[in-house]
Amino acid sequence: MKLWEKNIRKVVPYVPGEQPQGSRLIKLNTNENPYPPSPLVIKALTEMDAEAFRKYPDPAASLLTQELARTYGVNQNQVFVGVGSDDVLGMAFLTFFHSEKPILFPDITYSFYPVWADLFRIPYETPALDPDFRIRKEDYFRENGGIIFPNPNAPTGLEMDLDEIRAILQHNPDVVVIIDEAYIDFGAESALPLIEAYDNLLIVQTFSKSRAMAGMRIGFAIGNPDLIKAMSDVKYSYNSYTMNLPSILLGVQAVRDQEYFQETLGKIVRTREETKVWMSELGFSFTDSKTNFLFATHNQVPAEELFEALKREQIYVRYFKQKGLDQYLRITIGTDEEMAVLRRFLERFLKDNGVFSPA
Repeated sequence: MKLWEKNIRKVVPYVPGEQPQGSRLIKLNTNENPYPPSPLVIKALTEMDAEAFRKYPDPAASLLTQELARTYGVNQNQVFVGVGSDDVLGMAFLTFFHSEKPILFPDITYSFYPVWADLFRIPYETPALDPDFRIRKEDYFRENGGIIFPNPNAPTGLEMDLDEIRAILQHNPDVVVIIDEAYIDFGAESALPLIEAYDNLLIVQTFSKSRAMAGMRIGFAIGNPDLIKAMSDVKYSYNSYTMNLPSILLGVQAVRDQEYFQETLGKIVRTREETKVWMSELGFSFTDSKTNFLFATHNQVPAEELFEALKREQIYVRYFKQKGLDQYLRITIGTDEEMAVLRRFLERFLKDNGVFSPA
């Protein structure tokens, strides 16, 4: 080992979903929205003045925080924005989890959480989900340095109801509780109404899923003004200009177009529910997803075998080769046409393997 290597910070990085290239593939592995962004976004993009790019963007992204505050019925000083919810969550870890006590998050959850904890040298513990993949609220009724969990959880897709969230908050008044609501818009109930009653609650959401803007990298947090100020102070101590001007301007338009937003959500939810029906007929079972994906297992065919077979057909889904998840596939809900291709392949594959006989 070279002498300078002793001083390198070594971490096990987060591994994002595969980003295959090509025009003849079906990409159902990273929970992207299958529909384009709002027409208002596309219009604003074509009218954008490139001359403005020579100047630094507003470090506070005021146009966007103002629009988010108006839409969600909060004050502007209760909103923080960042470069995707990953940036927002990373900043929240750095800001709020500064204790010698371990933070708590589920053992099966978003796999970036332990990466941030290791990177920032934050001790953590991971209470196990119950046999039905649900978070047990009682596991969070103990001393800790902070709490974070997604709602709905990922990759299980299951929602925790507000009464359970309220119970966790009531048992943890002295630490910050972060709820990662990346998938909240697909049928779950947001904890945003609780922020006025609990000044230690931070809600984080993203434009990547429901607003079809994963490529623009926009995320935001809503909480008590003191929490938002603390995050902003840390942000300005690290990088003042985190969000670029196009993201700010196009993000505003995405938030404004509520009609298109609801229309797109409706299509995805409808397709999800239809997919549940035919997948059940093919021998799959899955959790009661409130997201834009299904967490599915087949009663006869190993998940890894299905994953590889789908990949050979240029149909990409997500497979987690780890204990507790290795018999499940996470399948993003695509367009009706994409899901029809998936269905035809699965019917053929299962028939060829002697596990399905179409009626």
